[in-house]
Amino acid sequence: MAKFTKTAYETAEDFIFGKAPKPVTLKNGLVIGGGTVYPEVNFTLPPMSIEEGTLKEVYANYREIAEGISKRAYELFAPGFVAEIELLPPTTFHPEWGAEICKIVVDVIKEYETKHGVKGAVRITPVDIREGRDLKHMYHGEHWDNVLKTFQLSAEAGADLLSIESIGGKDVHDEGLMDGDIAKCLFALGVIGAKDMEKLWGEIVKIANATGTIPAGDTACGFANTAMVLAETNMIPRVFSAAVRAMAGVRTLVAVEAGAKGPDKDCGYEGVFIKAVSGTPISMEGRTAACAHLSSVGNVAGCACDLWSNESIQNIKLLGGMAPTVSIEQLIYDCRLFNGATKAGPDAARLLRDLHADGDSYLDPQAYTLRPDIVLKIAKGVVKENGHYAQAKKAAELALLEIKDGHAKGALNLSDKEIRQADKIMKALDKLPADEGAFVDKIAGTCKKFNPKHYDM
Repeated sequence: MAKFTKTAYETAEDFIFGKAPKPVTLKNGLVIGGGTVYPEVNFTLPPMSIEEGTLKEVYANYREIAEGISKRAYELFAPGFVAEIELLPPTTFHPEWGAEICKIVVDVIKEYETKHGVKGAVRITPVDIREGRDLKHMYHGEHWDNVLKTFQLSAEAGADLLSIESIGGKDVHDEGLMDGDIAKCLFALGVIGAKDMEKLWGEIVKIANATGTIPAGDTACGFANTAMVLAETNMIPRVFSAAVRAMAGVRTLVAVEAGAKGPDKDCGYEGVFIKAVSGTPISMEGRTAACAHLSSVGNVAGCACDLWSNESIQNIKLLGGMAPTVSIEQLIYDCRLFNGATKAGPDAARLLRDLHADGDSYLDPQAYTLRPDIVLKIAKGVVKENGHYAQAKKAAELALLEIKDGHAKGALNLSDKEIRQADKIMKALDKLPADEGAFVDKIAGTCKKFNPKHYDM
């Protein structure tokens, strides 16, 4: 496991979209993080059952999607694009089905590249099926085997990038969100989740190395995005969600520590933290993700993106065409603006970045803590800590301190209620032990949904 003791950037001056200190080059020559922002279109099926009798229709949907996005990318002169397949549970429980979907999409994109020269790549994202009442263990048995087999077969079918939205510790985190208990969220992310990521990503990296694919990265979607959606509906404080996002960055970084090279998964808004620390390229989503969920971070999310994504959209008919085709058009136009600013020079690019940040960050603490300058401040403090528990705890503390400081300086608008909540969370964090072992002894027995046997803990 690699350990980052300093950030990839000294200042935020060059911490910007399209450029990463450690760009990723794909087999077809597409370079992610090398100076150009590319669209990454994410898609899924319309409401339908997935079973043996419907596979023909399932496969036809994916072929239609691949043809639609490839054709539109060609028509709009896109210099390249990434297609992400977020597999649904039945297509991970049956790895052969997932691999066939991957092959269909890969074949269509390769055909367009051969005929028309538009470079495309495929990210495969098996769903993490390691949950449910029939789960016996996180690291052996049917669930574990099927996840890894789906990666293996999809890599052999031609996938370029391997990713997952892993869920180790999610049950405990959900409990923490419902209880408003930051300690349980810290336990889920900084202890259970981090340990799970080490195990899972160790295996994904092995598969990638054996198949010549790229272990791209993870996302704390099931943790931090759940918090963000709850905050958006006023079910939890927004400052609580911001603290969770900061802790999620520590957990998601474990994939890179284990050998992931980026770009990380799009729905990890904590990706900006990953790039700040590791220098790997990232995929981000914002305003174009409204098709999947609402948020208050629609513009600031684009400040440091290397791929710009739409989250996920069903293959349904809209007035303009099929929804995935509509999405890639929107993404391509956004990327033209990013890349046009880069072409105009560093000052123009920084202006566009800062406009993206300023438009959101005054209005919401979740957006404020995604600003590149604020993220870099938090990251510089986090990398000084030893161990994922200490790093996650520090990340939450620093995020809350930056939120309070931003409000005091007039850079962030916070309600009195949110200020009180920030103080409450900070006091709760301050009471927690510095030692991870002491913390686990204190917290584990209070988590109703935690089964230590599932994690060999």
